[in-house]
Amino acid sequence: MRLFVGLGNPGAKYAHNRHNIGFAVVDEIARRHGFAPWRRRFQGESAEGTLDHERVVLLKPTTFMNESGRAVQEAANFFKIAAGEIVVFQDELELPDGKVRVKVGGGIAGHNGLRSISSHIGNDYRRVRIGIGHPGIKELVHGHVLSDFAKSDRPWVEALCQAIADNAGLLATEKDSTFQNRVHLALQAKGFFGKEEGEK
Repeated sequence: MRLFVGLGNPGAKYAHNRHNIGFAVVDEIARRHGFAPWRRRFQGESAEGTLDHERVVLLKPTTFMNESGRAVQEAANFFKIAAGEIVVFQDELELPDGKVRVKVGGGIAGHNGLRSISSHIGNDYRRVRIGIGHPGIKELVHGHVLSDFAKSDRPWVEALCQAIADNAGLLATEKDSTFQNRVHLALQAKGFFGKEEGEK
């Protein structure tokens, strides 16, 4: 059994923020794979379904980002899911727009959602880091993550969420590098990564 956690802030005003791309991804996984309807529990919203014959629980904490760990710990305890079976979808400033990297453990790079999760369940969970680009100046970071994606960003955001959802079964069966590669190729095929490795 796996727990897939999408990070974001609850409420309509945050729905299209860069910081909420984790919510967008798990919503798309639920839609594309016919998961059961979302229901409120574990200080969040959860939906259950199957990916590549693996039972998966999707979770969107509704605690606000900096308290996400409370919801993750509650769900993990309920289902008796170890940290290594938890996958967290997060926005990542240090990756260019649309790039995806999967890693286990490591630092939190100032991400309040990861800080909260690590403080509650330790550091051994897997992170799907979804690039949202960096504004270039540290002082602009807060405003950047809490602002909506630009209209011109929406095509790649949509394509990325679809590619992650299409290949989510690879995460459920721990084929992380294949997942990463397939997502990259899917975006490349749609014309988003014209140059080598998608760098601008």
